Amino acid sequence: MAFQTVCKVGDIADGQSKCFNVGDKVVALFHVGGAYHAIDDMCPHMGASLSDGHVEDGVVTCPWHAWSFRLEDGTWMENRRLKIGCYQVRVEGDFVQVEVPEKPAA
Repeated sequence: MAFQTVCKVGDIADGQSKCFNVGDKVVALFHVGGAYHAIDDMCPHMGASLSDGHVEDGVVTCPWHAWSFRLEDGTWMENRRLKIGCYQVRVEGDFVQVEVPEKPAA
């Protein structure tokens, strides 16, 4: 696992989100209540971008078909045994970094 810088603090306003390519993943980064959360951007149902979804009470709802996932751990709200990728986020100085698995060596 390795942390990669995705943006600067302040690039995403509180209550907003953006998606980033991090390693071989597309990650949705949410800034909610002063904290950052990162999950897989693609909804597993039909592939909508979760970074375009509505966030309320720590849950993002897919903009296409209303599947909902907890930002804290990627849990699907309809079946809590199922999860999407969820990644550690840290702020280092002025930069927001997301930890994703490193690609295996070729």
